[in-house]
Amino acid sequence: MKNTFKNIDEYILMFPIDIQEKLLELRKAIHSRVSDLEEYIGYQMPAFKYMGKPLVYFAGYKKHIGFYPGAEGIRNFEKDFKERNYKFSKGAVQFPINENIPLDLVNRIVDLKKEEIGQKKS
Repeated sequence: MKNTFKNIDEYILMFPIDIQEKLLELRKAIHSRVSDLEEYIGYQMPAFKYMGKPLVYFAGYKKHIGFYPGAEGIRNFEKDFKERNYKFSKGAVQFPINENIPLDLVNRIVDLKKEEIGQKKS
């Protein structure tokens, strides 16, 4: 991706409306779990910092939404990903475009990441 985006809104607007809706839903879900989030563009993707540390990233693609909670965020939820037949790697999971965003799972992952960051700061 050659584009440079100034903010998450610019990033989301480049997608078709159906994908925009899913990206906005995911963004809202992340914000609902963590107050005091800082939004930024990292690695040409929407990203969120909590307490100055990267929390999660996401990205839109033709056939899926990529969600990047890092290795810990993936390792702790591999069973869920397998049960739901999501493709995943050591740092990312793919949510198919033709399915609803699994908000229950996103919430649990974000909560874990928030707790992880909070423990490192104390």
